[in-house]
Amino acid sequence: MKKIEFFRFAAVALGLLCVIPAQSQQPEEAPLIRSIFNEALTSYEAYHNLEQLCKRTAGRICGRPEAAEAVELTRQIMVGMKLDSVWLQPIMVKSWDRGEKEVARIVSGKFGTITVPSCALGWAIGTGDPGLSAKVIEIKSLQELKSKSKSEIQGKIVFFNQPFKQTNLGTFSSYGEAVWQRTSGPSEAGKMGAIGCVIRSMSIEIDDFPHTGITHYDDGVKPIPAIAISTRAAETLSQYLAEDKELNFFFRTTCLEGPDVPSFNVIGELRGTEAPNEIITVGGHLDAWDIAEGAHDDGGGCIQSVEVLRLFQKAGIRPKHTIRAVMFMDEEVAQRGGQKYASEALAKGEKHIAALESDRGVFQPKAMAITGNAEQMKKYATWQPLFDPYDIKLISGGGGADVGPLKKLYPDIIFMGIIPEDQRYFKLHHATTDTFEQVDRREMQMGAAGMAVLIYLYDKFGL
Repeated sequence: MKKIEFFRFAAVALGLLCVIPAQSQQPEEAPLIRSIFNEALTSYEAYHNLEQLCKRTAGRICGRPEAAEAVELTRQIMVGMKLDSVWLQPIMVKSWDRGEKEVARIVSGKFGTITVPSCALGWAIGTGDPGLSAKVIEIKSLQELKSKSKSEIQGKIVFFNQPFKQTNLGTFSSYGEAVWQRTSGPSEAGKMGAIGCVIRSMSIEIDDFPHTGITHYDDGVKPIPAIAISTRAAETLSQYLAEDKELNFFFRTTCLEGPDVPSFNVIGELRGTEAPNEIITVGGHLDAWDIAEGAHDDGGGCIQSVEVLRLFQKAGIRPKHTIRAVMFMDEEVAQRGGQKYASEALAKGEKHIAALESDRGVFQPKAMAITGNAEQMKKYATWQPLFDPYDIKLISGGGGADVGPLKKLYPDIIFMGIIPEDQRYFKLHHATTDTFEQVDRREMQMGAAGMAVLIYLYDKFGL
């Protein structure tokens, strides 16, 4: 998961939803909606599909063989469903290899030598065989970095140690405040002459699991090696630095960027019966970081999107508009899958009317979000009673990194989103702990059913 700004929570629209009388205009839809939830909650098909994806294609970052296997696996799943169409959309993606297992150590005259859990940041350069050792300067905010002189930074390893703000009720807010350390921290440190960068993992918890993720080097800035260390290791390093200003940090990475390689988005659809040329997209991203199974980020979102089509089939729903499930490739790195999907839509003259992206984990759904003007939100509010039995709220928001490019082509497109419970997400995000075993089947299926119902109502009644 990357661009959390797409999940907007508009206070005015949310307030509007709260004040509209909860009087559904479609009470006759309740039995069908119940049947969708019943099917989702009693089926294990999607859960088994996710297990196959996680266990057979773990580490499926774009450009890797595991990503290619994930493409073929999800294609076969949708072909087996006998959808109206299933195809692969070719794209070119970046490639990168982590290399040998990373090594990182605190080297202190006072505390001795301590090995700490670490992992290279995605698309960082390696240190090379000898590794890298230098004195450390701790930085707890971007403002603090900018307050330092170049002489204070030059030749040192910058240790970015801004923790997640624990008092934020929504953990995505904490992530948004802290993630600059990973995405731009190494580049900013490099501008000031740092020779290496150590990042506190982007995690809400104090534990021993390092979290990877993409880092970007600005044009004209010499790249420097960069790693993440676990949050517990970051706490230790900070404590040791307070008492031993002369300690060194050593790390060794052998990661290397490769050439662009071919890959694919995977697409399956149910053709519309009345407006087949008007398309509703539902999707997630198929790529996942090379140290993880990518169950919550974002294998679960992909499988939920496929499950939406299966739930339509099981309920006997033939949609008015074409409903298309898309497994996007390359969300974690450069979002080329989403860009290709949008550019090809333009080239084919397609009309996209709505898009829903699931990329916040597959925990218990708290809300379904949708964009819209004031009049559209009034109509949306009338659907709330249909979701009340399932404890799902309707709010303003929606979108995502992969469906975002469609907005440039279709200014009036309706973006949708699923908002799950998020307290556990950043314990797992981009870490080895993001495994199939961390997914609760019922929570995932409740989310898939909520997505299917929202798309069904929009397809039938519009806004």
